[in-house]
Amino acid sequence: MPVPVGGGLRSQPERARAQAPDRAASPSTAWSADPYSDALRTGQGPLYLRRPDGWLLPLDVERWCARADAADLEALRRCEGAVLDVGCGPGRLVAELAARGRPALGIDVSEAAVAHTVRLGGQALCGSVFEPLPGEGRWDTALLIDGNVGIGGDPAALLLRMSQLLAPGGLLIVEAVPDVDVDERVHVHVVRVTDALGAAGPGFPWARLGTPALLRHAVRAGWRPDGQWEAGGRSFVALRNRSTSSTAEPPNSAAVISSQRDRNPSPDRVVADR
Repeated sequence: MPVPVGGGLRSQPERARAQAPDRAASPSTAWSADPYSDALRTGQGPLYLRRPDGWLLPLDVERWCARADAADLEALRRCEGAVLDVGCGPGRLVAELAARGRPALGIDVSEAAVAHTVRLGGQALCGSVFEPLPGEGRWDTALLIDGNVGIGGDPAALLLRMSQLLAPGGLLIVEAVPDVDVDERVHVHVVRVTDALGAAGPGFPWARLGTPALLRHAVRAGWRPDGQWEAGGRSFVALRNRSTSSTAEPPNSAAVISSQRDRNPSPDRVVADR
């Protein structure tokens, strides 16, 4: 069933292109190709991000494909209004919000992730956060969970983009690397390590931020810290968007979104189901 979002569908292709990382270095093809898609389809790892020096960061595929856990639920409890989950993966958070009757949309570059989200009963679109999205400037809450502040390898650009997507005063909930003050830009591959080398997808830029680094970037980008907490060994930060005047119309339920994207939506049009 379609999810209401505020104020219709608004495209801003010129601004999105100006703010997006180099498309040649986009993670889109990496996350949408094997071995990541295979892991989401099976719900099992092992899966890692691998740096050029061979260092491996485990990806918690089993948790991502399970139901929302206690730490997830604590983050969702703090959500306000309509929620945009950026890098939604297989959709546990979007599905949980939908089950609670909360308007929510997931965005992910992986077709396998979007399909999984829809099967769980959530709404999701396949694409990049740096492309035009429904309801720009009208979302009440946005999520960057499971390390997704690393998307694009440029936290400053991503935080700026998130401020464009949220309404003035909107809430951004970010999961940071726990227990360390890491602020790292890396070029990585998604790998399934089942032998000495492991099958690898294409490379792409990524970033890792601990809570102190995240707060430094956020304050420089104009965000206001609005709380931080730990749950289940994970670290979270809540940020408030600038409360400035906006030309966006106030939220209403005049438009809806579906589980697939119309690449050229118009403000007064319903995105068609496929």
